[in-house]
Amino acid sequence: MTDAQISASLFADQARASLDTAIAANKGAVSEAARLFADCVAANGVIHAFGTGHSQATALEISGRAGGLIPTNRIGLTDLVLRGGEDLSVLSDPLLERRPGLAARLYELSAARPQDLFVIISNSGVNNSIVDMAQLVTEKGHPLVAITSMEHTNSVPALHPSGKRLADLADAVLDNHAPSGDAILPLPAGGGLCGVSTLTSSTLAQMVVAESVALLIAEGHDVPVYVSANLPGGFERNAKLEALYEGRLHRGGF
Repeated sequence: MTDAQISASLFADQARASLDTAIAANKGAVSEAARLFADCVAANGVIHAFGTGHSQATALEISGRAGGLIPTNRIGLTDLVLRGGEDLSVLSDPLLERRPGLAARLYELSAARPQDLFVIISNSGVNNSIVDMAQLVTEKGHPLVAITSMEHTNSVPALHPSGKRLADLADAVLDNHAPSGDAILPLPAGGGLCGVSTLTSSTLAQMVVAESVALLIAEGHDVPVYVSANLPGGFERNAKLEALYEGRLHRGGF
């Protein structure tokens, strides 16, 4: 590939192909995850989304956004400061994700209840904090939905002492079909350009939300969904519904 071949249209074509592949390949997994989402909401549970790095973008698609489910909580490293009482300087530690006991502390701060569900997002699916959290929530009895790249996770060594990857621990696995390394455009001198995992992962997450809401409506449940706070009355409507989950909804960010 030459520099001239790297273009916006080429990325769009390749990204569209990746998206089409992910959608077609995940129909069964989307149905499985949607059933878990619907059961959680029907049981007055909260859906907790956790990801580090750019996987936080997909967690934001699940938690606290217009058109999304209200009983959602985003778990993030910033929780250590916002609600955990630690100094802001802790977030500048490049090795924070490797801290022993990190997953346990974040889980504690989530204030999860037995009926809650967890969604963990990781392209590689092998980082210690991700697998630690996956192990912990499954040991606690929570259903777990994973969003990961099976190509990537199967191409790298398992880093966790257990030898497990995120996908090994989940009740439903959504494969975002991002390539190993995420970038989809090769550069002439080697390496890649333009990651695609956020696009495909976010689409799969929204598909699960749509399917779960369809299930809830069909089963006669009132479905708590956010409207934009920038519409007239939107903020007040959302706040009224959020109050039904007082003390359980956190967004994990500044």
